[in-house]
Amino acid sequence: MTSQDELVKLFELAGAIRHGHFELSSGLHSGTYVQCALVLQYPRFAERLGKALAALFAECHVEAVVSPAMGGLIIGQEVARALPEPKQSPGGGVPAMFVERDASGAMTLRRGFSLHRGQRVLVVEDVWTTGGSTLETMRVVEEAGANVVAAGALIDRSGGRIEFEVNAQALLDLPIASYEPEDCPLCREGGVALKPGSHFVRTVS
Repeated sequence: MTSQDELVKLFELAGAIRHGHFELSSGLHSGTYVQCALVLQYPRFAERLGKALAALFAECHVEAVVSPAMGGLIIGQEVARALPEPKQSPGGGVPAMFVERDASGAMTLRRGFSLHRGQRVLVVEDVWTTGGSTLETMRVVEEAGANVVAAGALIDRSGGRIEFEVNAQALLDLPIASYEPEDCPLCREGGVALKPGSHFVRTVS
């Protein structure tokens, strides 16, 4: 079992925890940004993190993993790989699917992905700040007729404020202060919030 300190070390080795002034995908501002893509770019780190997260849900009898694009894609795949083979499986293991936004901005299952009624689903995300992406993903799964049995994330940065109606666990609890833009002390100091996203490595050094 990988310890909390060992997990944090993986993020630090990859330079995935940064400090500055950021606008998060939720619209909130923060002085700290965790870019999970930087640690997940290393397959062996991703495998270790996936195994550690999957171990939290080994007894949930998961039949599919569904993640929100883009942040949950890699870790969702690794968690699915590490989970026990479902009984009704063609031999490929637990399927890992993802939801993405359509032209209207709504999360949806595309690319031929489908869930069957009653299928036991684990929703996997990289970071929880408000939990919005996970909740949207859960809604899509439930509308497809499947059952969300649990939700997992690499990091919970909410300080335990998020409440899901299912078993929910994160590998790491990193309570990091975040602010509404109008209440952001970094903005009051004259700083401009960067939107890390796909340009994180280029804009933040």
